[in-house]
Amino acid sequence: MTLIVATFYKFVRLPDFVQMQAPLQQLCVKNGIKGTILLAEEGINGTITGNRPGIDAVFNYLRQDTRFRDLESKESTATEYPFARMKVRLKKEIVTIGLPEVDPNQHVGKYVTPQEWNQLISDPEVTLIDTRNDYEVDIGTFRGAQNPQTKSFREFPDFVSKNLDPKLHKKVAMFCTGGIRCEKASSYLISQGFTEVYHLKGGILKYLEEIPPEQSLWEGECFVFDERVAVKDGLETGSHQMCVGCGHPISEEDKQSPQYEEGICCPYCVDNLTAEKRARLMEKKRQLELAKQRQMDKGQVKTGKP
Repeated sequence: MTLIVATFYKFVRLPDFVQMQAPLQQLCVKNGIKGTILLAEEGINGTITGNRPGIDAVFNYLRQDTRFRDLESKESTATEYPFARMKVRLKKEIVTIGLPEVDPNQHVGKYVTPQEWNQLISDPEVTLIDTRNDYEVDIGTFRGAQNPQTKSFREFPDFVSKNLDPKLHKKVAMFCTGGIRCEKASSYLISQGFTEVYHLKGGILKYLEEIPPEQSLWEGECFVFDERVAVKDGLETGSHQMCVGCGHPISEEDKQSPQYEEGICCPYCVDNLTAEKRARLMEKKRQLELAKQRQMDKGQVKTGKP
């Protein structure tokens, strides 16, 4: 079975976002859709998975609203659902920076298409910033990009105040997974006096979808917020898995470390693993193994195989 994974967002005024929640949740469930959609007064942000008719039903429903008529999505495929259930959540922000005055509905930077991106970031006068968090940057980024070393997007304004100056950094280009964080990041930079601010339209995902590997300036894989963990050129599922203990993406090399214990910890979290947390994770692992064994036993009974 081939499933469609669709990511989308739009900054648009939604004073009725609370009333939108229940009908959208019901529609998604009715059409077999799983994933997460965030609704806030500032807009919508989501990643959903389902078959083609189900995905089309959701977007047809949304685009009946004139505010979403031009809603774009980025699509990839999966053979299994990367989400366990469907959730439509109400939030203060669809991407959290914690500054109410930062409003992409008022002003944002200049959009740059994937086809134009290589030329822009090859300009020596351009300061290239990866606006994602450190664990995302760890597994892949654009050649020459600065890593702000942030744990959450709320820390981005502090990085800017300490490292960027509109008088010195005349041209700033930014990128993120799907483009949404850059909307707010570029809006924030403009509010701080930066005049030439650019961001990658559609984010890394659109770049990996449209730019051939031989032309790509991307290095590594791109972290995604579902059970695929990471994607690579052509949006094919990457090689990384996720540590159950801390949620950090882990490579095959990480799994060879003596600090890696499957289902317990990895080199990124072993030093902070308490005895209590280890005990909880050991029990969770045991329960999962029991559940898996029960499923196997049921399968053998149905097929009659020993």
